[in-house]
Amino acid sequence: MEKIKFAAPCLLGIEGICADELKRLGIEKIQAENGRVLFEGDFNTLAKANICSRYAERIQILLAEFPVYSFEDLFQGVSKIHWEDFLAKDDAFPVKGHSVNSKLASVPDCQKIIKKAVVNRLNAKYHTSWFEETGALHQIQFLIMKDKCSILLDTSGAGLHKRGYRANATIAPIKETLACAMADASHVRHYSTVIDPFCGSGTILIESALKALNIAPGLRRSFSAEKWGVIPENVWREERQSAQDNIKLDCDFMAYGYDIDENAVALTLENARKAGVEKRIVVQKRDIKDFREDFEKASVICNPPYGERLLDMEQARELYKIMGQKFIKRQGWSYSIITPDDNFEKYFGRKSDKRRKLYNGMIKCQLHMYFKN
Repeated sequence: MEKIKFAAPCLLGIEGICADELKRLGIEKIQAENGRVLFEGDFNTLAKANICSRYAERIQILLAEFPVYSFEDLFQGVSKIHWEDFLAKDDAFPVKGHSVNSKLASVPDCQKIIKKAVVNRLNAKYHTSWFEETGALHQIQFLIMKDKCSILLDTSGAGLHKRGYRANATIAPIKETLACAMADASHVRHYSTVIDPFCGSGTILIESALKALNIAPGLRRSFSAEKWGVIPENVWREERQSAQDNIKLDCDFMAYGYDIDENAVALTLENARKAGVEKRIVVQKRDIKDFREDFEKASVICNPPYGERLLDMEQARELYKIMGQKFIKRQGWSYSIITPDDNFEKYFGRKSDKRRKLYNGMIKCQLHMYFKN
């Protein structure tokens, strides 16, 4: 089989971080685009990216891209794809997708046309017009944007932000991929001390620990492509073993989390245990008003409650004022705070040294970074 083309959709604002990560994994022909990163490889690449990527939302095989102005264009384009290279006779292949600013606006009609084209192609291969679809799931996805159609095959199953450690969470938790991007922007390393004074369910602390110890985020979960007959079982074993061998337990990283909610403290500890990093995380019940630390160096990374989440805007801004008083300029310290409030700096009390636009779900936010002394 020739080199496979892949697409890794990611949160807006972290495409560069995602691309750099894939380069470090030794993956080739990487191209960052708006909301996704493209790359090439083989089945080992597929497994490696699923197991090791901290920032991708999922790993998709990019089967084809072509212009579509009619349903006939769509049918012909899908019919040309070598579906038999991936789909066995009994495999399931449901279709879902989106159409944006395109002549083919009806998603249900597009689904029907794509399904019909795939069945037509497989019929020529397996000589049957009826497929039971009782086998492994091969989720077909399509995106038609401005009359350009992308046909993809999902390999991940559940989104890659679902690492497997957070079955329970506090209200409106931050996404794992975004928490890890914040840790990357804060230059978390194997020797770092990380503090989150609003730890919630512990996502920022846990993602920082996984990054510092180089624990692959997908080691403790499964992926839909693991059940595909076309991929040899040893591929997954090899990539899991490689990820296991790359873990760095001999390091000084520690994380400290605080929250005013006792349930959040207990939940953070539970999630840290599930993630295998409980020895690296200390959690206590504490109000931001009592924030104090004696560490020589530390990185404070937090997602404070704000008006659209837990507090009304007035309460949130009072919180920002307290943070501005407590997060003092100190040699060796940095502060990274994500918020959707455009007036954050006004209430915090000083301009950030650097800002980065990120998205927490569909909410546009700014990551405010303070590190100059």
